[in-house]
Amino acid sequence: MPRGRYSLHDPHDHTSLAEEHFQCAPGPSGWRYVSRLTTPTGAHHGSVDLALDELGRPIRLEVHAADWQVRGAAIDGITWVRTDPTGVHATEGNVRAHAFTGSSPAFLVAVTRLLRLTPSGSATRLRLVALTDPVLAPRTVDQSWALLKREAHATDNGPLTVDEYQVTALDTGEQHAVHIAGDVVLAAPGIELEDLESPPSAFP
Repeated sequence: MPRGRYSLHDPHDHTSLAEEHFQCAPGPSGWRYVSRLTTPTGAHHGSVDLALDELGRPIRLEVHAADWQVRGAAIDGITWVRTDPTGVHATEGNVRAHAFTGSSPAFLVAVTRLLRLTPSGSATRLRLVALTDPVLAPRTVDQSWALLKREAHATDNGPLTVDEYQVTALDTGEQHAVHIAGDVVLAAPGIELEDLESPPSAFP
């Protein structure tokens, strides 16, 4: 069960945004990721609880940020309920999409579990519901993902397989790289792995 800490920063000006203390593990029904976020000063900033089924679909998502809350799942596409800080008003949403995305590294791992790509030059297109900071505002985005290469690196705990993905935002054409080992993001725009107490889980 990997546990550790990511630092999240603005990918453009590198302003520190938060630290995400996480643990995750595959299970008999899929994969689960839980985390709590703190500000650079150590104050509580939010939380993420994401569970995937064995096919990589989000069967339960609960995200908190700035007193806003989103609960969602893969039901008739992607369905969610967003609640305001007062808890009085809740808005529901549903779109034909494949999964959620957002600032948490959990969403990057979730996409790889959904796509199950093999190294090749071809890209796979998918539609995601992005929960944008700081108030978890949902918007639909289209991306394409390609697994460029898979490399084994020697470590004290045996070989570590690292996948390098190329992610393209289809509305702007902007591309960036994402490096993932098992269920841990090693590097991505705005994300740095600062501490890891145990090796990443190996998916079958």
